[in-house]
Amino acid sequence: MMILLLFTILGLFLILRFLSKTSSLEILIKLFRSFEDRFHVYQSYRVPQLNDLSQENELYHKVSTYLISLPSLEDSDFTNLITGSKSNDIVLHLDTNQTIRDTFLGARVTWKIEKSENNGTRVFVLRLRKNDKRRILRPYLQHILSVADDIDQRKKEIKLHINVVDNYQSGQNGRWRSVVFNHPSSLDTLVMDSDLKNRVKSDLEMFLKSKQYYHRLGRVWKRSYLLYGASGTGKSSFVAAMARFLHFDVYDIDLSKVSDDSDLKMLLLQTTRRSIILIEDLDRFLIEKSGDVSLSGVLNFMDGIISCCGEEKVMVFTMNNKDQVDQAVLRPGRIDVHLQFPLCDFSAFKSLANSYLGVKEHKLFPQVEEIFQVGASLSPAEIGEIMISNRSSPTRALRSVITALQSTSSNGRRVSRRLSDSESARNSQDLSDHSSMFSRDHSVREFRKLAGLLRIGSRRKEESLDLGTVDKEGSRHEA
Repeated sequence: MMILLLFTILGLFLILRFLSKTSSLEILIKLFRSFEDRFHVYQSYRVPQLNDLSQENELYHKVSTYLISLPSLEDSDFTNLITGSKSNDIVLHLDTNQTIRDTFLGARVTWKIEKSENNGTRVFVLRLRKNDKRRILRPYLQHILSVADDIDQRKKEIKLHINVVDNYQSGQNGRWRSVVFNHPSSLDTLVMDSDLKNRVKSDLEMFLKSKQYYHRLGRVWKRSYLLYGASGTGKSSFVAAMARFLHFDVYDIDLSKVSDDSDLKMLLLQTTRRSIILIEDLDRFLIEKSGDVSLSGVLNFMDGIISCCGEEKVMVFTMNNKDQVDQAVLRPGRIDVHLQFPLCDFSAFKSLANSYLGVKEHKLFPQVEEIFQVGASLSPAEIGEIMISNRSSPTRALRSVITALQSTSSNGRRVSRRLSDSESARNSQDLSDHSSMFSRDHSVREFRKLAGLLRIGSRRKEESLDLGTVDKEGSRHEA
């Protein structure tokens, strides 16, 4: 009896000492898993770092990317801490003989990193119950590939691709040339109605998650946007913000460098998934009918059979005036979302003042609001440029904006200050502005000259009255 009591006390002492170093819940989980493992048959799968040709196994990279993203990695033994690509980043790194646990569809699996006996490279070993193999193995591997693709997509550099003419064909992508796309615009920095901005974010997020939904409907997994409004209203910045939000590459198609409809199709075929296909100023191209690409070719590009080649794409078309375009271009199916980019109003002006000048309230705001109410307006780009030029003095910047707004208002109607696309129209506009300024300056000078003459005449009149000068007819002479 005494011996049994001593063993009990010793057991309790060991348990309490063990519990002081580890949580009781973790101990119970480990004991339960160890007990459960004894009653199941397991099967293992190996994912080597190199394939049979001594080349890197792409699946190994995907599994590594996936495992590093798991929250359970922090609870695993032998996890290494290293600095990331930035000096202030600390990331978790997998180690040999490390075991990582994961769950999928209610089934528990484990991953272990081992060294290959042949060449010393690493091998991932997946261990799961045989009873779960048929139910989860393929879906689980597809899940790993999908998550790893998303992580890689977020990490990669966004690129801007532009098409070149035929006689410059070379390289892997043929007609496309690319540069790193570092545009700083984001959906958060855009001057846009907050409700509209939130709806756009929700629409893009829903699109990213809708692959199965589109396939169930028998539709291609793509989305198309029309951005329309005057120059300088933020359409290009919105495209850049979309690219950053989605982390998609941008393929900017210059239709003037496309030889015909077939050439346009080939360009689309050479784009990659998870990309934005952009055609700017489509209305100008359709109205002027320049180049050899036909309206039929553009329509097939938008929603024809060729547009089905490649998924997870967003097509974006920009226009200044959609009312002048054939409505067949704008019908549902070809354009899913229409977004108007208006000229600046007072609400947008306050957002610009906050962003560019750090000013949320100012004594000149009521005057600016009053000018907007009578119909004056400028594009956000025009107002932004004024603020940038005068950013050292918010008051001077606001006064400059007021002056510019006043020059665009005439009886409540907007007088356009945007330059036309043709060089001659641009030159004539410049000349017109110059003539207008010259006329105003000339009128001021004439008025000042007339006032001076009147003052001189007045002085002479006074002098003549004092001298009592009388003309021949007996009347006083007035100079």
